[in-house]
Amino acid sequence: MEQTVEQKLKALYELQTIHTKIDRIRQIRGELPMEVADLEDDVAQLETRINKIKAELDDLEDNIVTRKNLIKEAQANIKKYEGQLTDVKNNREYEAISKEIEIQGLDIQVSEKKIREFEYEIGNKTQVYDKAAADLESRKNDLDAKKAELGTITAETQKEEEELTSQAEQAKDHIEPRLLTAYTRLRQNAKNGLAVVTIQRDSCSGCFNQIPPQRQADIRQRKKIIVCEHCGRILVDEQIALEAETV
Repeated sequence: MEQTVEQKLKALYELQTIHTKIDRIRQIRGELPMEVADLEDDVAQLETRINKIKAELDDLEDNIVTRKNLIKEAQANIKKYEGQLTDVKNNREYEAISKEIEIQGLDIQVSEKKIREFEYEIGNKTQVYDKAAADLESRKNDLDAKKAELGTITAETQKEEEELTSQAEQAKDHIEPRLLTAYTRLRQNAKNGLAVVTIQRDSCSGCFNQIPPQRQADIRQRKKIIVCEHCGRILVDEQIALEAETV
C-alpha cells in the first residue's frame, strides 16, 4: 500500500530524530579521535628524533675514544723516539727523530682539540636530547589521558550508538528510495546534519529564515513535501514533532 504524504513526512522526521541522536553521541566524543591521532604522530616523531640524537651522541663518544687512543699511540711513539735520541750517530738522524717527536706532539694537540669539540657538541646535543625526552614523556602522558577519556566515552556510548544505528536502518525501510537519496544528500550538505526540520517562530529551524504564512499553512496540511526556499531542507509542522515525541 502506497504511503500518504503525511506518512512519508513522519517517516522522514523519525529517521532525522534517530540520526540527530547519533550525531549528538558523536559530538560528545568531539575532537578526541583526531586529538589522539595527532598525539600519536607527535610521539612517533619525537621517538624518531630521540633515536637520531642518541645515534649521533654514540658516534661522538666513539670519536672521543678513537682520539684518546690516538693520543696514547702518539705518546708511546714520543717515548720511543726520545729513547732513540740517545743512540743517534749524527745530526741528520737527530733532526729526523726530533721531527717525528714534533709531528707526534702536533697529532696529540689536534686530537685534544677534536676531543674538546666533540665534548662541546655532546653537551649541546645532550640538552636537545633531554628536552626532546621531556617533551616525549609529556606527549605520552597526554596521549594516555586522551586515550583513557576516549575509551570511557566510547564504552559509555557504543551500545546506545549501535542500537540507534540499527533503528535508523529499520527506519530507512519505510522511506522510498528517491526520498531517502534526497534526505541523505541534504544531511551530507548540512553542517549540522539536519535534513528535516520543523517550523519554529514562523521560521525554518534549519536556516532561521522566515516562512510566509501561506507556505506554513501548506506545510501543516501535509498534502505535499515542501522544502525551505533558502536552505532546501524538508519542512514539517510542529505537530509532527510533538507526535514523534509521544511515540
